[in-house]
Amino acid sequence: MANHDQALAQLSDHVRKTAMLESINSLLNWDERTYMPELAGPYRAEQITWVSAMLHERKTDARLADWLNDLADHPACADPHSDIATTIREVRREFDKQNKLPQRLVEELARYSVTGQQAWVEARRDNDFGKLRPFLEKIVALKREQAEAVGYKQHPYDALLDDYEPNATTAEVKQTLSELRSELVPLVQAIRESKQTPPVEILHALYPTSAQEEFGKQAAAAIGFDFHRGRLDVTHHPFCTEMGPHDCRITTRYDEHFFSSAFFGILHEAGHGLYELGRRPEEYGMPTGQYVSLGIHESQSRLWENQVGRSQAFWQHFFPLAKQQFPAALGKVKQDDFFFAINEVKPSLIRVEADEATYNLHIIIRFELEQALIVGDLAVADLPQAWNDKYREYLGVVPPNDADGVLQDIHWPAALFGYFPTYSLGNLYAAQFFEQADQDLGGLASLISRGEFAPLLKWLQDKIHRYGRCFSPAELVERATAKPLSHEPLIRHLRGKLAPLYQL
Repeated sequence: MANHDQALAQLSDHVRKTAMLESINSLLNWDERTYMPELAGPYRAEQITWVSAMLHERKTDARLADWLNDLADHPACADPHSDIATTIREVRREFDKQNKLPQRLVEELARYSVTGQQAWVEARRDNDFGKLRPFLEKIVALKREQAEAVGYKQHPYDALLDDYEPNATTAEVKQTLSELRSELVPLVQAIRESKQTPPVEILHALYPTSAQEEFGKQAAAAIGFDFHRGRLDVTHHPFCTEMGPHDCRITTRYDEHFFSSAFFGILHEAGHGLYELGRRPEEYGMPTGQYVSLGIHESQSRLWENQVGRSQAFWQHFFPLAKQQFPAALGKVKQDDFFFAINEVKPSLIRVEADEATYNLHIIIRFELEQALIVGDLAVADLPQAWNDKYREYLGVVPPNDADGVLQDIHWPAALFGYFPTYSLGNLYAAQFFEQADQDLGGLASLISRGEFAPLLKWLQDKIHRYGRCFSPAELVERATAKPLSHEPLIRHLRGKLAPLYQL
C-alpha cells in the first residue's frame, strides 16, 4: 500500500506539473492568435516548438513507466471509473502514444502548426491559396508520418481521429454521419421547396461593434460564464482555451452588418468555457479534471448556441434587451420575425455561419477531404478545386474565391487533422443531452423564457462536466440519457423548430 501511495503521489505531481507547462503553451498560443505583433511570429514559433519538445520529454519520461507498473495492481482499479483508476488508465494511454512519436516529429508539427496558422492569416486576407500551399503540404506529410508512427488497425485517419475522439474509428463516424445525412437531405430539400421566406435583412442592419460586445458579454454571463474567471477578445477565427482552473479565454469576430456572426459565436465559445470552468478545479491537470473528448466539448458549445440560443424561449427573455441595445436595427422588429431570421435554413459557404440543418453537410465535406489528403488520394495542390466540387455536390453552392472556400477554416493550417468530425458528433450529443435535461427538469422552455439558465447548467455539470475522463463519451451518453448515441434527437429538434417556421 505504501508503494502504491508513493507511486501515485509521484505520478500525480509529474502530471500536474506537465499540465502547468501545457497551460503556459496555451497562453503562448492564445496570445499568438489575439494580441501578438505580426513580426513576432517566427520567434513565437520557436518558443512553442521548444515548449512542445519539453512537454514530449515529460510525457515520455521513463519514470512514468515505473510508476504505472507499480500502480497496475492498485485496489482502486477494481472500479474502472474511480479517480485513481482513471488517472492510471489515461496516463498510460498518453504515455504509450507519445512514446511512438519521434521527438523530431513532435517539434516539426509544433513549429509548422504555428507558421501554418500565420501563413493562413495572410493567405485568407489576400485570397491566395498559394501562400498557404507549401505549409499545408508539409503539414499533411507530417500528419501522415504521425499516423504511421502511432499505428492503426484499419485506416490511417483512425490514428489522427483518436487524438480528438478517443477510441472512435473512421468507419464508425462514416456510418453515423451517413445516417444523419439520410435524414437531413430530405428535410433541407423540403425547406428549399417551401414558400416561406425569413426576413433575414433584419440581421444585416447596422449593429455597432461596441454594442455587440456588450450584449454578447451580457448573454454569456447570463448563461453562467464567469468573467472573473474568463475574458472575451477578438481573433481571426473564434476559439476557446484555458490556462488554468480559473482562467478561460473565449474569442469572437465582429461584423457590424451581420448580427449572428459574433453573437452566436460568443454563445458557442461561452458554452465551451462553461465546460472548462465546470470541471473540478482541484483536479486540474489530472485526467479526472480534463475534457473527455472534443465531441463532448462541442456538445456543450452547440447546446448553448443552438438548443438554447436559437430557441423561441431564449428570445422571449432576451429580445426586449436586444431592442434596447440595438434600437435602430431592432426597434420596430417583431420577435417572431427575428426568430425566423436567426433560424433561416439556406445552403451557404461559411461553416461557422451555417444554419443548424445544413451545418453537418459542411463537416461531411471536410471529413471526406482530409481523409483523401491523408491517404494520398488528393494532392494539396488540387484541394481548392476538390473543395469547390464538393460544395457544388453537397450544398449546391460554389465559393466565388478561396477566402470563402478552402481558406475559411484554420484547422488544417494548425495541423488539426481528425478534428472536424467532432463537430457533428457534438451536434448529436447536444440534442440528446438537451432532450434528456428537458425531461429531467420538467420543461426547459419555461425556465429559459424567464432567464433561468442555472438549472440546465447544473444538470450539465452533474451529468458531464465533473466526471472528467472517468467515463468514455459513449458511457457518458448512456449514463446521462439511458440510451446510446442516436441521430434521432437532433432530427426531432430540427423538425420541431423548423416545420412550423417553414409550414412543412
